[in-house]
Amino acid sequence: MSLDLTLDAAQAADAADPLSSWRGEFHFPDGPGGRPATYLCGNSLGLQPRQVVAEVARVLADWQRLAVLGHHGGDAHWLTYQDALAPSLARLLGAAPDEVTAMASLTINLHLLMASFYRPTRARYAILVEAGAFPSDRYAMAAQLRHHGLDPAEALVQVAPRAGESCLREEDIEAAIAREGDRLALVLMPGVQYLTGQFPDLARLRRAAHAVGARFGLDLAHAVGNVPLALHDWGVDFAVWCSYKYLNGGPGATAGLFVHARHHDTELPRLAGWYGNELKTRFRFDERFVPERGAAGWQVSNGPILGMAPLRASLAQFDAAGLDTLVARSRRLTRYLEALLDARLGERIEVITPRELHARGAQLSVRARAGRDASRTLFERLVAAGVVCDWREPGVIRLAPAPLYNSFEDCWRCVEAMRQA
Repeated sequence: MSLDLTLDAAQAADAADPLSSWRGEFHFPDGPGGRPATYLCGNSLGLQPRQVVAEVARVLADWQRLAVLGHHGGDAHWLTYQDALAPSLARLLGAAPDEVTAMASLTINLHLLMASFYRPTRARYAILVEAGAFPSDRYAMAAQLRHHGLDPAEALVQVAPRAGESCLREEDIEAAIAREGDRLALVLMPGVQYLTGQFPDLARLRRAAHAVGARFGLDLAHAVGNVPLALHDWGVDFAVWCSYKYLNGGPGATAGLFVHARHHDTELPRLAGWYGNELKTRFRFDERFVPERGAAGWQVSNGPILGMAPLRASLAQFDAAGLDTLVARSRRLTRYLEALLDARLGERIEVITPRELHARGAQLSVRARAGRDASRTLFERLVAAGVVCDWREPGVIRLAPAPLYNSFEDCWRCVEAMRQA
């Protein structure tokens, strides 16, 4: 990439990039003066694809035209609607289609899978997690521990970055796993850390967990649709994600879960529901639960069709663009944004996201070197200038150029607004 950091160079880079055409497939919010905002918040809520309106309208028309028959007839097939999403999700996750399903919300799915994969015994009961885990994950893990009569203060093992550092070191996580050893039941890690944007070596951490006999699960909220994943080959036991960030599924979009194929034919306990019963016998209404094979066997209720319709439209875009191509563009964008920040604001702004491209996704997290209050003032001025980003305590501004719709010019305008602020 050219080191020319002028606006003309940014616009020329956009003009030369074939993927720039995807930008026109999204709706942008308005900024000051009626021009589109500089939107760098896809790590919190992805923009609306233009095709979403047509997809939702189609579901509404089917409901109007078919009513209850939409579950079985016509083009609707609501009974198996989530199955149509599985191949696309599998490609993003590096999984087989029967290892994934779209359902519920992230934290609900985490509880459902922990009911299966966190089975504490008197000797093996501890859960290992990053010290900066997203609060919802922490609440869920603490609730599961209390449900089993355990004290989170003793049974929840937390690994923190070293003093003066922002990101975890894989060797420190490995050392903690080895240290806990036989008392460790579960290791739960983020695919991408929500505050720093760090993308750790998940295959390495899985190997460490399995080496001591612990299960290994992932929260992929900030990873799916953002970074290359290979859950099946990595041997991950289970994973959960939401779909409203990089997957652009809309606010509160239907989430999903992954269960590795090696667990499909086991007698794992689960919190079962009618929609997890095998389809071929579901309408016999038998008393005995016979799970559908694969991740679909963890479904508990019928899926929200109107909630999955936007996701269906969005996944079609990922299929068309290709994740590998998007990841390559994402790395070009973050490298350019990083170069701008270093060149223009390096003495005043610190980037806490890893510098190595393989160790991060689309997000760069920054903070003012002058401290938390200076960061907060900067954030408020950015928002007033039409730069949509987000704030996370303690004093971090997250900037996420999503490769499907963001541009080099967006990165340039963001840093120019920061410079002026």
